[in-house]
Amino acid sequence: MITQEIPTSDTIQSTGFSISEYHDTQAVYKQLHELLAQPIHRIKRDAMDEYLKYYDERCTASKTMIDEAMNYIPGGVQHNLAFTYPSPLVFTEAHGASLKDIDGNEYIDFLQAGGPTVLGTNSPEVREHVEDVLRACGPATGLFHEYELKLAKFIVDRFQGVDLFRMLGSGTESCMAAIRLARVSSGNKHVVKLGGAYHGWSDLLSYGNRVPGTRWLNSHGIPRHVFKRTHEVYPNDIEALKKRLQRNKWFGGTAAVIVEPLGPESGTRPVDKDYNAQVRDLCDHYGALLIFDEVVTGFRVGMSGAQGYFDVTPDLTVFGKAVTGGYPSAGGLGGKQEHMAVLAGGIGGGKALKKKVHVGGTLAANPLSCVGGYYTLVEMERVNACEVAGRAGDRLTKGLQGLIAKYKLPFVAYNQGSICHLETTATLLMDIQLLKIKSILSEITERAQVMQEMGAAYMAEGLVTLAGSRMYTSAACTDEIIDEALVRFERVFKNIEGV
Repeated sequence: MITQEIPTSDTIQSTGFSISEYHDTQAVYKQLHELLAQPIHRIKRDAMDEYLKYYDERCTASKTMIDEAMNYIPGGVQHNLAFTYPSPLVFTEAHGASLKDIDGNEYIDFLQAGGPTVLGTNSPEVREHVEDVLRACGPATGLFHEYELKLAKFIVDRFQGVDLFRMLGSGTESCMAAIRLARVSSGNKHVVKLGGAYHGWSDLLSYGNRVPGTRWLNSHGIPRHVFKRTHEVYPNDIEALKKRLQRNKWFGGTAAVIVEPLGPESGTRPVDKDYNAQVRDLCDHYGALLIFDEVVTGFRVGMSGAQGYFDVTPDLTVFGKAVTGGYPSAGGLGGKQEHMAVLAGGIGGGKALKKKVHVGGTLAANPLSCVGGYYTLVEMERVNACEVAGRAGDRLTKGLQGLIAKYKLPFVAYNQGSICHLETTATLLMDIQLLKIKSILSEITERAQVMQEMGAAYMAEGLVTLAGSRMYTSAACTDEIIDEALVRFERVFKNIEGV
């Protein structure tokens, strides 16, 4: 494991993006495969029992509320991110990089609402403008508001792949709209995604989720025929993509290739730096639209998104999460004029267009979302939030790598700017082989359980992560906050079996 001196925020030259140096992708995979080849390293049983006591003894109000919620809400919570082991906690305060639960316990926030709050949670500079709009017209009117224009103009002026921007209610809706639009604009039928990628929970794209090769295995309730024209290829395997596009050419053509530009699951399966450019060339050759899913990377990698960082121009760009800075109805679709024209309604559409793509959403582009998004992005640009958050991610990752080396653990830490990965079980790196599906799924289940235990231990140490394996840093993460977090991570690492 390579370790380096932890950089301070004033020793790094400005890059313009959150990613100061792109990782050696093949070196990352080598470490991940070595991790998978070893026995699972779990927290010692007595230490885990102590961590679980934290929830019983110091989170009693949360437990009482969740127990009641189980009677009214499936699983007790409304969002997947809140399904934490051993029991969800109830949070009542959020400011910058800190959270406080209903029992008064304080935490360092590396979840950041799943990634959208690059400034840090609940920015007062943004909240002031949101409150002004709420007093003036309320959260929604169903009619046009000036901040729809301001937000759209801000995005169009910064994203090289966006001539027009249409606001929608979520990343899932935006992915649905992108596929529908791509089929109409290209005249083709098939859609190709990278295995393991998550593009929302719509029927069509709920294929090959989380782990490549799973195809429909995680798609209960969806008729299998829905996936007739949806295909997955392994990330980073450009030859596999080429073969799929060649095959599709004779059976209706490929309407779109949709990718997360850092790789599936926010770079959990990272791609080589030149991969997106190679995909762009293949799409051009085979007449397919290239869709960048920038739900996470848009305004987190940089103010011009991952497409600005990689200098690759997609035909369509999916937005979500960060586009409203954490305020609700966070979604949108942007793209080139010739493609986006089929979304036009009102005075911009109508009889001149032979085909129109219908998308909707009563609360899409409401004043609350648009003003929150606009002033979040303005403030992010003013304080250079993407880069500041990226430096925090670098510092956290270098520190974790140092701890991993210190305790001789097989864990893997790497980052793409402010998106930080800490793989202790590599659950999502398992490869599916249908002939061994039962044993592989059993191992995935075991690894997922150990990952949940790691997440519970982090939480008990006051560290809120995404599933115990991913962290999002924000511009509110000072060097002091990162260093304190590393002290807490070390307390967990000391309790790993074999240390």
